[in-house]
Amino acid sequence: MTPIKREKDAIRKEYSLKRDSIDKIEKAIRDKKICTLATSLVSFRHAEIILLYAPIKSEIDVMPIMHEALAKGKRVAFPKCNMEERTMKFHFVTSESDLEVCAYGIREPKEHLPVYDPEATQGVTVCYVPGLTFDVYGYRLGYGKGYYDKFMNKFTGCTIGLTYTELICQSLPRGRFDRHCDIILTEKGIKQLKIEK
Repeated sequence: MTPIKREKDAIRKEYSLKRDSIDKIEKAIRDKKICTLATSLVSFRHAEIILLYAPIKSEIDVMPIMHEALAKGKRVAFPKCNMEERTMKFHFVTSESDLEVCAYGIREPKEHLPVYDPEATQGVTVCYVPGLTFDVYGYRLGYGKGYYDKFMNKFTGCTIGLTYTELICQSLPRGRFDRHCDIILTEKGIKQLKIEK
């Protein structure tokens, strides 16, 4: 195991425990606040396509964002993982019934649904990104599989990391494939990101 992986694993454990310890009632209140803030952003209002994730464990429940986006006539897509290649593709959905439990116990879109192609699909796109923790520069730490980092290397739209205030740290170890989000949003609003010199 490399030193950077060892360090990342320790941070994952720490922030996973932190997130799991948030009181369930408090979490529901915060989740609702984050979703309300997310759908009030200019980037959301101007977006034609919204890329979301189906929450697992103690992740922020972003499903209200899906409902709001669909109600406003936007197209919504969720990721489907290819475990062999460690990649993911987003498929368009029209309701929660288009999602089914797949790899890692995550709800994913059904295989036959239309695919979002970041290079060919027309429309202003916003991607809401999950993470165990984010740093003040916008870099994230997920579960270590690298799906989002690979996707973000090709994605040119706006990326918005969603997290709770206490899950933001000063600086995360990063590898050459790690990419930062454009915006970090918490229950307290947009986090002002630092610019690296």
